[in-house]
Amino acid sequence: MRLEQLQAFLAIAQTGSFQQAARKCGVTQSTISRQIQSLEADLGVELFHRTNHAKLTIGGECLLPRVRKICQEWQTATQELTDLIAGKQPELCIAAIHSLCASYLPPVLQKFCHEYPEVQLRVTSLGSDRALKVLKDGLVDLAIVMNNRFLTTGREMVVEALYEESIEVLTAAHHPLAQYESIPWSELVRYPQVVFKDGYGMQRLVQDKFERLDAKLQAALEVNTLDAFRGVVRQGQLVALLPYSALMEARNDSTLAVRPLADNSGFTRRVVMVTTQDRLQIPPIQNFWQLVLEYIPPQFQQQRSAS
Repeated sequence: MRLEQLQAFLAIAQTGSFQQAARKCGVTQSTISRQIQSLEADLGVELFHRTNHAKLTIGGECLLPRVRKICQEWQTATQELTDLIAGKQPELCIAAIHSLCASYLPPVLQKFCHEYPEVQLRVTSLGSDRALKVLKDGLVDLAIVMNNRFLTTGREMVVEALYEESIEVLTAAHHPLAQYESIPWSELVRYPQVVFKDGYGMQRLVQDKFERLDAKLQAALEVNTLDAFRGVVRQGQLVALLPYSALMEARNDSTLAVRPLADNSGFTRRVVMVTTQDRLQIPPIQNFWQLVLEYIPPQFQQQRSAS
């Protein structure tokens, strides 16, 4: 049983004529007749009374509503695919790490909404590992995350490195570490820290660094928003290791201090944009991808050019 047989059957039922159905389907009358004969052979029942007017048999009457539904579903599906390829998708879902949503992405989002007003843009702030998981599950179209090669490998994945940024120390303004222009690791490891929860790339990055230093990470508290980091550190007891882009507001806060590490070689965060090969062929996703590349913050442009 083939779709064109069902379409021929529906056309005859609608017009009451093999000849008119052939015109409607754009084929010859003999082709229509062969398609119906083949369909009847497959089903083992006659579908039309062969008279001057092609009238449905009882079997044909029974089949008609089902065929009408199948053909309607096929028409809807092909139209949706046509719209998708033409860029007429109803929404675009993005997952991004928290620090980008406040600083990097706003101008990108504004430009995209201006260029695609008919597309509902949905942005969700997630940790890197979670963002990549929902991308693989098909719940979002594109993720902007800290790189995790274990989750971004695969023939279907497209990964674009955006920039690499330093990791710095956030403390209260009156904290003992704030007296340093750049903080030695030997001093930093003495203090308890507030860290990201499991599933966040930064949590894994910090933990790995402490293990390489053969030092114990005193993780006193886990949070998952930048507001929470600033609020907790402001109390004066805990410190935090955060990427450069997550410290924009903290730099302008007199109750907080941001300091570089004395030896920061190799301790950086790489931010990447990830989607799948098939999604990147869809115009709105392709457009968003290009906008993200165009709007890379100036402080990271030189690093990108050098890499």
